[in-house]
Amino acid sequence: MKSVLIIGTGLIGASVGLALREAGFTGSIAGIDASGDELKAAEASGAIDRAARSPEEHRAAIATADVIVLAVPVMAVLQWMQGIAPQLRPGQLVTDAGSTKSEIVGAAERLMPDNFLPGHPMAGKESGGAALAEASLFRGATWIFTPMHEATPVEVEWRGWVEKFGAKLLDMDAARHDEICAWVSHMPQMVSTAMSAMLEDKFGDSPELRAIGGRALREMTRLGSSPFSMWRDIAHTNQENIAETLLTLEQRLQHLRENLKTPELREEFGRANAFRRQL
Repeated sequence: MKSVLIIGTGLIGASVGLALREAGFTGSIAGIDASGDELKAAEASGAIDRAARSPEEHRAAIATADVIVLAVPVMAVLQWMQGIAPQLRPGQLVTDAGSTKSEIVGAAERLMPDNFLPGHPMAGKESGGAALAEASLFRGATWIFTPMHEATPVEVEWRGWVEKFGAKLLDMDAARHDEICAWVSHMPQMVSTAMSAMLEDKFGDSPELRAIGGRALREMTRLGSSPFSMWRDIAHTNQENIAETLLTLEQRLQHLRENLKTPELREEFGRANAFRRQL
């Protein structure tokens, strides 16, 4: 692996570039992004060596890359796959960082069955952008792969670099990935978003709320600052699983509301405490 192309030089993409350099990668790293500012920030930080801006430069970067990393929202991953597929040569690897996997795997089976390794680093921040990128972003995080075939040599090499980032590798089925992520990642985001929006409607810019709201409020609403652009794509491509989690949560909240003065409330706290002790 001598050359890498990162498509999407925001937080995740630029962090991949920085992590590669910190891990000792000495090859070339090119970048593509719809935002000129993100490309400039990625170049300035050393996450990429050069920016490909024109369609001609895009084609050249795709043609020469040994590994292409799609670090963009899910819908953009699908769009880039359509454009990249006719240009691929044997032995090239395309991998992604998309937050849902089933639709991406389905597209890969049609478009590039021998060249694609679906991936999802479970890392990030509430805000995005290359300016917030860090080489250490993936350290200690789980990097999920949903492989479609026996690993090729370049896939084995890419997995090795991800391990050098400090990430923990986990292989799983794409459908199982989407189901579990709906419960552990997507539902918490929707709860935080709903709670933040509810408080905005109820209190607005209330000085009393700011004065009284402490750590619990900050932690529960932290994800409320996440960008809609990314979560729109997740909701569209994992709708059924997310809807199931929200319905289950609605039922659980109703159970709590109906048992505020019964022993069931204590039992619910007991189950919650037991879960937290396991984390």
